[in-house]
Amino acid sequence: MERNIITVDVTIDKLLAEKKYKTLRDILSTMNAYDIAMLFEDMHDSKIPLLFRMLPKELAADVFVEMDEDTQEFLIKGFSDSELKEIVDELSADDAADIIEEMPANVVKRILRQASPEARKDINGLLKYPDSSAGSIMTTEFVYLRPSMTVEEAIKRIRRTGVDKETIYTCYVVQNNGKLIGIITIKTLLLAEEDELVENLMETNVISVGTLDDQELVAQTVSNYDFLAVPVVDTEGRLVGIVTVDDAVDVLVEETTEDIQKMAAIATTDKPYTKTGVFETWRHRIPWLLLLMISATFTGIIISSFEERLAAVIALTAFIPMLMGTGGNAGSQASVTIIRSLSLDEIEFKDIFYVIFKECRVSLICGITLAVVNFVKMLLVDYLLLGHLKPEQAVPVSLVVSLTLVVTVFVAKFIGCTLPMVAKKLHLDPAVMASPFITTIVDAVSLLVYFFIATAILHI
Repeated sequence: MERNIITVDVTIDKLLAEKKYKTLRDILSTMNAYDIAMLFEDMHDSKIPLLFRMLPKELAADVFVEMDEDTQEFLIKGFSDSELKEIVDELSADDAADIIEEMPANVVKRILRQASPEARKDINGLLKYPDSSAGSIMTTEFVYLRPSMTVEEAIKRIRRTGVDKETIYTCYVVQNNGKLIGIITIKTLLLAEEDELVENLMETNVISVGTLDDQELVAQTVSNYDFLAVPVVDTEGRLVGIVTVDDAVDVLVEETTEDIQKMAAIATTDKPYTKTGVFETWRHRIPWLLLLMISATFTGIIISSFEERLAAVIALTAFIPMLMGTGGNAGSQASVTIIRSLSLDEIEFKDIFYVIFKECRVSLICGITLAVVNFVKMLLVDYLLLGHLKPEQAVPVSLVVSLTLVVTVFVAKFIGCTLPMVAKKLHLDPAVMASPFITTIVDAVSLLVYFFIATAILHI
């Protein structure tokens, strides 16, 4: 695909230079909206408006949705009112609402001014829902049927109203008051007798989500049940919209990206890496780096407190990085596993004792394995081959480091599995409790354990 894009890019540049606009329009019309948007991303701004105006109206709207917000804003500022109206008329309400949320106030006013009264009502209705809720990502463009309709009447309605709908494969059966009572697929309608009633064919066990449900829960529902769309109902059970599978995929990508950024101690951002400037990237990273640097001073304080004891057995110093690194890795393994399970609703806070019991057993097995291997390694490599340990220190120092490994891994996995669950219970993002944060805590704990064990065994 990348090679094809490069070829098209070169071809388009050549056709633009030769002013062969009809050929350009024919080529662009055969391309997918996403591919055109990606093509525009690598193109000089001066070329984008001309090429965009060559696109058919429906394709232009689809391409506009796929663009990043900077390119969208750039195009809107260059549009005439009539051009902007054409694009807005082709956008679905949920796509228009998503675009508006990212635009400056003056651009938002222009978009809403060009929208039809009905579209403006739908957009404003979506904008009133909280960010990251089902209501904020749903579309109001769906096909609904009445239970008293015959199959023939239902198919006629789909043909009459389905042209501009997000999906027509699944239709929703509602009462006169708008309450959702069932769903029915096109396949079921096409295979049924024309005089059969919809209420006799519909599926009444409807899985739906609420308008205020978190978008991640909605996306997970679509994934769990392999839905093409999931209905969204209000507090009284009235159907107000649907969330389609393409929006659910976008949510999963967004939430996963956000979790990865938090786990790497980076402030979240929606911009692609190539569109983020150096200073903006610096602003996203430096707060966490400063916090972690300051918190790491605790490990320095601990080492300073035991400086005299370290001087008595210098060899202990060489194993500090290994112990801290192993503890951090063990904590990260547990935290990442638990965060993923929490996000997939595989576990809840009520399972915390089960999780702790399991992780304690895992940590003991891992710790003992590491301790045995490390004990043998220190005697064979550090003592016999490298000579880093004195004869009288070889066994006791190896024992100190190995015992510390057992305790450190145990403590690290305990912290790694409990902190995310506690964070979830307190309505905080568990991802914040991942690698850097847990590593800092474990580093301090592992040093304390190390020095206490060393004091007890080596009498320093």
